[in-house]
Amino acid sequence: MLIDGELTEAASGARFDNLSPATGRLLGTTAAADALDMERAIAAARRAFDETDWSTNRALRARCLEQLQAAIEAEKDDLREELIAEVGCPVMTTQSAQLDWPLAEALRYPTEMILDFPWERTLEGGGLFGERNVRTVVKVPVGVVAAITPSNFPIEVILNKLGPALAAGNTVVLKPDPNTPWNATRLGRLIAEHTDIPPGVVNVVPTPSNDVAGLLGADPRVDMISFTGSTGVGKLLMRQGADTMKRMFLELGGKSVSIVLDDAPPAAIVASAVGVCVHAGQACAATTRMLVHRALFDDAVAGITAAYQAVPVGDPVNPETLVGPVISAAQKKRVLDAIDQARADGAEITTGGGPMTGLAAHLADGHFVAPTVIVGVDNSAAIARQEVFGPVLVVLPFSDDDEAVRIANDSAYGLAGAVSSRNHERAMAVARRIRTGSIGVNGGMYYGADAPFGGFKNSGVGRQCGIEGFEQYTETMTIAHRAPRTTPQ
Repeated sequence: MLIDGELTEAASGARFDNLSPATGRLLGTTAAADALDMERAIAAARRAFDETDWSTNRALRARCLEQLQAAIEAEKDDLREELIAEVGCPVMTTQSAQLDWPLAEALRYPTEMILDFPWERTLEGGGLFGERNVRTVVKVPVGVVAAITPSNFPIEVILNKLGPALAAGNTVVLKPDPNTPWNATRLGRLIAEHTDIPPGVVNVVPTPSNDVAGLLGADPRVDMISFTGSTGVGKLLMRQGADTMKRMFLELGGKSVSIVLDDAPPAAIVASAVGVCVHAGQACAATTRMLVHRALFDDAVAGITAAYQAVPVGDPVNPETLVGPVISAAQKKRVLDAIDQARADGAEITTGGGPMTGLAAHLADGHFVAPTVIVGVDNSAAIARQEVFGPVLVVLPFSDDDEAVRIANDSAYGLAGAVSSRNHERAMAVARRIRTGSIGVNGGMYYGADAPFGGFKNSGVGRQCGIEGFEQYTETMTIAHRAPRTTPQ
């Protein structure tokens, strides 16, 4: 762990296992924080914010983030191998959102914002009290930020939290997912060994204990929770933080929709559907509900089914693998239980529907689910309403644009989406009617450190990345003073 500038074991000496999701075998162990360790980390972050110049020294923050960027790049190959091992992500995904994309910009963009962000502005005029009343709006850091991160894209989420939080002048307690702790502890070591970040500004506290992690939500010294994960845990954190009125950024679950209009190119249909399988469907923004116009429905289902049967599933170290394991045995059971519930609801499984078979012997104890296509249900079925977080696609028919919009918006979630049509204006018109945080039209990609990402409804509160994501790590003050009278000469 990294606590108050020191790389340290847990006070109790406890450690917990880090298991490979691809093989089920032990990768190694990690320091297991208890309540005493979390208390030390929170105290260190509070002290660093209150007693050092980190919150006001913009030049120091910029230099430290540049140092961290260089340190990560120097160990990029090791980090890539580590991600594949503990996350189970196919190597091809590390060339995009799993590693290379965030490494290119997740720290650089907020570092540039240190210079470009409008930290202060003066309001024109004097308001109700005349020209002698001068009002200045000032942006200041929130304080101590608890960053709680998931297992599916861990380094991507961590960097997109650390970057703006630190650039804005906050201190951080980072609690990584216990299934994927090593990328975070690596960052802790790089911070300690290769940057001038003062002790206590960043603390990395891995723990398998929900009770220990929950201390971040209840402790009054923590000013903000920045959480990416399930909707259920997000709601719990919001309740825990209510007593101390914590600022909340919650990027939560999704049941995002891909709308295929009646003039969509067939190739786009299959490509969109196969995208759900990437990283075994473990992406909160995956478009796991596909709405297909009835005129295209039968052919689309046949094409998608054939494509899912041909998707490469297997060892994530293989460059050709698209579908690796889900993160744990527990998650595999949740995915298979959801498929079984769909069967009980009368669904037709056109392919998949169970554990993946025929894999190499060394993957026998891995957590693989066969890519699955489900039809024969409507939007009221559990499989169409609940996040599954596996390589499972439900395909639903619709008759016209209005019905597609109605079905798309009939969801507790609103994180992402997609629309396909040969008519760009028509697709854009449909996209603007969907109640969702991000949406791609005809293959458009919304991802980027400069693009705000987050959801409507049960998909969360606030935005990550972009100006909006940077600003949420600040508080706003308005300072007014009386201008001195000028004496005529």
